[in-house]
Amino acid sequence: MENSEKTEVVLLACGSFNPITNMHLRLFELAKDYMNGTGKYRVIKGIISPVGDAYKKKGLIPAHHRVIMAELATKNSKWVEVDTWESLQNEWIETAKVLRHHQEKLEASNCGNQQDSPTLKRPGQKRKWTEQRQDFSQMTSRELKTKGMPEVKLLCGADLLESFGVPNLWKSEDIARIVGDYGLICITRAGNDAQKFIYESDVLWKHRSNIHLVNEWITNDISSTKIRRALRRGQSIRYLVPDLVQEYIEKHNLYSSESEDRNAGVILAPLQKNTAKAKP
Repeated sequence: MENSEKTEVVLLACGSFNPITNMHLRLFELAKDYMNGTGKYRVIKGIISPVGDAYKKKGLIPAHHRVIMAELATKNSKWVEVDTWESLQNEWIETAKVLRHHQEKLEASNCGNQQDSPTLKRPGQKRKWTEQRQDFSQMTSRELKTKGMPEVKLLCGADLLESFGVPNLWKSEDIARIVGDYGLICITRAGNDAQKFIYESDVLWKHRSNIHLVNEWITNDISSTKIRRALRRGQSIRYLVPDLVQEYIEKHNLYSSESEDRNAGVILAPLQKNTAKAKP
């Protein structure tokens, strides 16, 4: 199959990245290899979108540090980049809205490539551009596929997939939108219950063809939580995070017992928001 016949895909990873680790970067490589290997897709870009401070997760250090570390980690990557839009929002933004933001950005860019400029000087041209953007925002990813638009898909680990089952952490309509309109690429491990979890969820089962499970055969148990624990105990994190990230953490003394207590006792933003809406 020629490249022109393949669906172009942008991988979007949302999360705390507190701090970003080598495992986060590996997820992109694993997903790219898998998707390109199907012969149906061509991965053209990866995007890391650190969550904003309003997420209120325990131990979450300020977003500007997490963004800088992610930028340092991807400095030598030719295809993975960091986007700051989500991290700069004053309120916590649902993942479905972050996906929509990036899909619309792609559509605007694609439309712009087909014209000289999105703000052409001819009378009425600007209005036409606005109308096109509104038309694009109404389309689902399935409609865009037929028009040859690149598709944004959410890249995640099995823990995010399984978090769909946590009461009030996700809105059911958002889960349906994420897996139905965009799609998931989930990195899992041999013996993981991801397939069972999909089977036991009606909404995931309904959209199972849009969920790509990628086996991580070379297991890597690095996590941000373990990195922070090692740092609190004065232990080395070398080779667990990119060297530039390690240097930045040491220079700014980012993780300590004090930073781990940040947001202690505060209810996580999605739980707070969705619980409030669930009340009669």
